Amino acid sequence: MMDWTDRHCRYFHRLLSPHARLYTEMVTSAALVRGNQLRLLEHSHEEHPVALQLGGSDPVELAKAAVMGAQAGYDEINLNVGCPSDRVQSGKFGACLMREPGLVGECVRAMADVVDVPVTVKCRIGVDDQDEYADLQRFTTTMIEAGVRILVVHARKAWLDGLSPKENREIPPLDYGRVYRLKREFPELTIVINGGITTVDAVREHLAHVDGVMLGRAAYHDPFVLAKLEADLYGTPLPERSDILERMRIYIDAELARGTQLKHITRHILGLYQGEPGARAFRRQLSEGAHLPGADWRLIETALAAFRQVA
Repeated sequence: MMDWTDRHCRYFHRLLSPHARLYTEMVTSAALVRGNQLRLLEHSHEEHPVALQLGGSDPVELAKAAVMGAQAGYDEINLNVGCPSDRVQSGKFGACLMREPGLVGECVRAMADVVDVPVTVKCRIGVDDQDEYADLQRFTTTMIEAGVRILVVHARKAWLDGLSPKENREIPPLDYGRVYRLKREFPELTIVINGGITTVDAVREHLAHVDGVMLGRAAYHDPFVLAKLEADLYGTPLPERSDILERMRIYIDAELARGTQLKHITRHILGLYQGEPGARAFRRQLSEGAHLPGADWRLIETALAAFRQVA
């Protein structure tokens, strides 16, 4: 979710889901420690509980980045060893690290030694020629020995040689059963499943086997699924989408006052009416107007009016 789940996105998603644990886009330890890009840690109080997701492979550097994240107030530090993108591989972090569980263990221990918040890991069920369950089993055992108590597992392998990041989200087959088996064999471990999960019914089905469910692109493209999950799992009334937008107004006005361009916020709400009559008109108004000079809350009202005309 690099370049997607920024602070504007997370604020919006929190309005839809008071209970979900939100995750930042992956931030490299080098950007924080060597690049001193502290702006990457910025977040709103309303986002909590929120986890900082780090990428890296240097235990010392990751420990420093973890301290920075904990001091910034994040509730969890998550090490991503599941991302298959080219730029991640070139930096020796992400999914390629599943080939080196010992190094991942060192990284986790180094971070856990210097912060009080949980240090967790997000991984795949395998990478490249890791075709056996035993590979995932060994990786998991190493994580537990390093002190990991929460493991987020994307239920696909990653093919790092020959498939693009997009293809890695679609071509390798999902194997939910392998993640279920992991939970049965390591009951002391909190297992969160990820990958190809798009509906409330699917979430409920997975929760019969594991401890939690992570939604990524499904929640981004159709964010109202988060509100539906809140209603289903916690019994809260389903809100009106327009009420969610109205609750964004104070945030939007404050961000515009500090110099944020409207387009950086509205790109995250384009899918709010996904599947509803008028959704296209809503998206078009925002897409065409948010980049223009002086764009402000009035554009949101225009987009809502365009939606209602069709709906």
